[in-house]
Amino acid sequence: MTPTVEAVGPDQPLRALWVRYRAYRGRFVAALAMSTLNKVADIMPELLIGAAVDVVVRGDDSFVGDLLGVESRYTQLVWLAVINVVVWIVESASEYAAAVLFRGLAQSVQHDLRVDAYDHAQRLDLGWHERRPQGATLAVVNDDINQLERFLDVGVPAILQTALNVVLVGAVFAIASWQLMVLAFLPIPAIIAGALVFQRRLEPLYARVREGVADLSGALSANLAGLATIKAFTAEPRERRRIAAVSNAYREANVAAIRSSAAFVPLVRMAILVGFTATLLLGGWAVLDGTLAVGLYSVLVFMTQRLLWPLTDVAEVLDLYQRGRASVVRVLRLLQEEVQVTPGERELAEVGGAIELRGVRAGYADGPDVLHAVDLVIPAGETHAIVGATGSGKSTLLRHVLRFDDPRHGQVLLDGHDVRDLDWDSLRGSMGYVAQDVYLFAGTIGENIAYGRPDATPAQIRAAAEAAAALDVIDALPEGLDTWVGERGVTLSGGQRQRIALARALLREPSVLVLDEATSAVDNETEAAIQRSLRTATRGRTAVVVAHRLSTVRHAHRIWVLDAGRVVEAGTHDELVERGGAYAALWTVQTGGAAL
Repeated sequence: MTPTVEAVGPDQPLRALWVRYRAYRGRFVAALAMSTLNKVADIMPELLIGAAVDVVVRGDDSFVGDLLGVESRYTQLVWLAVINVVVWIVESASEYAAAVLFRGLAQSVQHDLRVDAYDHAQRLDLGWHERRPQGATLAVVNDDINQLERFLDVGVPAILQTALNVVLVGAVFAIASWQLMVLAFLPIPAIIAGALVFQRRLEPLYARVREGVADLSGALSANLAGLATIKAFTAEPRERRRIAAVSNAYREANVAAIRSSAAFVPLVRMAILVGFTATLLLGGWAVLDGTLAVGLYSVLVFMTQRLLWPLTDVAEVLDLYQRGRASVVRVLRLLQEEVQVTPGERELAEVGGAIELRGVRAGYADGPDVLHAVDLVIPAGETHAIVGATGSGKSTLLRHVLRFDDPRHGQVLLDGHDVRDLDWDSLRGSMGYVAQDVYLFAGTIGENIAYGRPDATPAQIRAAAEAAAALDVIDALPEGLDTWVGERGVTLSGGQRQRIALARALLREPSVLVLDEATSAVDNETEAAIQRSLRTATRGRTAVVVAHRLSTVRHAHRIWVLDAGRVVEAGTHDELVERGGAYAALWTVQTGGAAL
């Protein structure tokens, strides 16, 4: 019975790759065939040297003369030269073919594994990513897979070549002299036993190396993202020391692994010394006694070198194997992370935009509840606002409307359907979202606006920018919509980023607009312009607006006031002010009616 991908876990990393990427097995077999042919051609020159010595020493009675029926030693040597040319051509061609096949295979597996790991990571819920340093995930998807590539590109061919070398050279020794074969092969069991001991020792060392890479990548990623804060608080010396400490931990983990792996080569050399000396001495005595031909003795001396010397590379191969193994384990563990928020199967032909929360209780990971039995109804086509103090649960509520998380209890409904039953196109595809922390990709302004609708025409992109009160700002830039913005939109102001994000949401023509502090980074004049545009843009569609500035939501059909995760008030602006409760207190503070 063929094992499934899920049945082979991180404790069997290479077997898991063999099962996962069975489509590449044919290419692997072809690479193995070329590698075998290359190794056969590779040991032929030693045999030809022995045959040439035999021709020179024995003349007409040489092995070549008997085999080809040629008496002249000159002609025999010409035949050997011709065979040598053919062998070298075959060796060169097969080496090229094997290298192309193995390296292509390494690139293909690396590519597929990176794409699979990235795709799985992006399907994991936001909470998983928020609990984990961003750099740690980046280290798995990038650096760990690069380590695997090195093992597949260099290590696997080296292992196969070494194994083939032992088999083929062993066959030559067996034909020539089984006594010398035993002597030549004596060091191999010791080398294999030593390799197994070193493998067990290196495994935890390289696991620590990979953890060190993740820690270092996470620290560097976080610091580069927060560079403005570091500079503002003159924390450069402190952060340099912190990065130096993390880097030093990674260095020490590497040094410990290197110290152990480097000790293997001298031990292998000592084992090789025993085998080579035995062949040199005992084989020479056999020639002097007349029991071994001189040409065959030459072959065996060269073959002993050919047999044992490549074993010095076992240490490097073992090093690559342990690095690759530790990396594959980390990638497989990422792939085994369970996707908590999965799409449903129900597809809605048309989304009206009615939203309802029924007894929703929610929180993050194993922490306490952030929302407590929230009931909330937003009819289709209305604009409803969510307000409250910091930490009251406003953004958490929006996360559940968008289904970034699922509630611990209760339901979130869209047009009467539980959002857990809807596919992503029906749910998120019907929504336009503007986050408080706007993220823009490296690219042009036009490309960022069209991110949620890549087939949009330039006219549609301009219309969306105008609806977001962004067109005047964009046209004032040197290249307009073709202006390049850096990663995260760092070349733009906060207000410009928010307007572009709003245009991006409006371009989708969504049934539901979800705005989380969409005007928090703009001035009063721009806020007024955006509000006027939003009144037009939200006509006939549902809008869910989270805002600290109450002036932004005073015209909403209904305002929901949250306090410590509970709905404490709901009504229009005028009703809530007149009621004199929590909302009225917030309004009084913001309009200057109370001391701050």
